[in-house]
Amino acid sequence: EVQLVESGGGLVQAGGSLRLSCTASGFTFDDYAIGWFRQAPGKEREGVSCISSSDGSTYYADSVKGRFTISSDNAKNTVYLQMNSLKPEDTAVYYCAATSAIPGDWSAYDYWGQGTQVTVSS
Repeated sequence: EVQLVESGGGLVQAGGSLRLSCTASGFTFDDYAIGWFRQAPGKEREGVSCISSSDGSTYYADSVKGRFTISSDNAKNTVYLQMNSLKPEDTAVYYCAATSAIPGDWSAYDYWGQGTQVTVSS
């Protein structure tokens, strides 16, 4: 059974940091890319960042570039999203997802976690 489990969300003040974790099981981790998405109330889900487990290539949305860093520990089947300089507009439910297709194709993600809430207070 494929599972993606996120953790690390919480409440933080603007300017603070959080690190999200996504631990995967049930598929060959090295054959997939892992992406982080977020959805704020009343807004569409958007892709935030992704990483290829095979070659480590990464991608960031413009809104988080320079503030967020994605990384992967293949030995632990875990992807991290380090979020620094958080802003109130980063408040959302953050989801991780997996795809065997091109990492930057946000529509191609097949497997999803349950999400973790990130709230940034001003």
